[in-house]
Amino acid sequence: MDVRPVKIAGVGAYVPPQVMTNADLEKMVDTSDEWIVERTGIRERRIAGIGVATSDLAIEAAKSCLLHAGVAGSELDLIIVASASPDHLFPATACIVQASLGANNAAAFDMEIGCSGFIYALVTGAQYISCGTYEKVLVIGSETLSRFTNWNDRNTCCLFGDGAGAVLLTPGEEGEGIISFILGSNGSSSSLLTLPMGGSRIPACKESLDQGLHYIHMEGKAVFKFAVKVLIKAVTEVLKECGREIDDIGLLIPHQANIRIIESACERFRMPMERVMVNIGQYGNTSSASIPIALFEAVRDGRVKKGQLVVLVAFGAGLSWGSVALVW
Repeated sequence: MDVRPVKIAGVGAYVPPQVMTNADLEKMVDTSDEWIVERTGIRERRIAGIGVATSDLAIEAAKSCLLHAGVAGSELDLIIVASASPDHLFPATACIVQASLGANNAAAFDMEIGCSGFIYALVTGAQYISCGTYEKVLVIGSETLSRFTNWNDRNTCCLFGDGAGAVLLTPGEEGEGIISFILGSNGSSSSLLTLPMGGSRIPACKESLDQGLHYIHMEGKAVFKFAVKVLIKAVTEVLKECGREIDDIGLLIPHQANIRIIESACERFRMPMERVMVNIGQYGNTSSASIPIALFEAVRDGRVKKGQLVVLVAFGAGLSWGSVALVW
């Protein structure tokens, strides 16, 4: 079977209009703008309005992407939504998006692996095209993590924000598109970053609500150490897979979790920050949405150029990680 090249033919993003600044958080918990910026690089984040769900953000990002690509919803073969904050346990958020886009010919499903979700979904979508099963696959990362954030916990409430990003995958020409990828996980450390309540292990009940198990729980220091190590590992391995070097990277687009994680990895690579896409200051950690939002802004601002090597890398709950190298 021939393996077809797979390229990104369109990008899109959407963030809610409501901005929550660090000054706003100072009124809610014992924290300060200086404390947050120094430790995370985050100055503000977007918060979805009352009644706005993950699918609503995903739909807007999808429309933006399809407009950029010049493709109608009816032309889509598959929709994959990556999210750690879906509308429901079921039905799949992707099915809700499919209906809104008029994508009547498309299959649809969700992927849930936390902040690594978009990379996993991107690689999965690419397989359907590379083997010739589908021609147009829409991959979306969308989150409303504000719904699961404990606004009384200063160690986590400053980190997360809401937003969505999308890409359209299509067959490419030889030498362009995705040229390598790496996926990985370490389930033995899964308890370090978790949303305990809501599944079969701890069903929703008054006792679990009273214990705050419906909020994000994170062992910050341990996750930080993991993130720095695995970011370096994932980038190194994906470059080795395609026979490239650090100096070949035109733009590195990492998951926007913490500026210190990104800076630590770049220092190890001896890579100037000018070759790294960073927008965490404006949006915070939007989990599976962070890379597609950053990619959209990089394309919009002209930072991505034809023929350039772009590396996407993510890490998160699971613990999981993934990276993709592509020629734009």
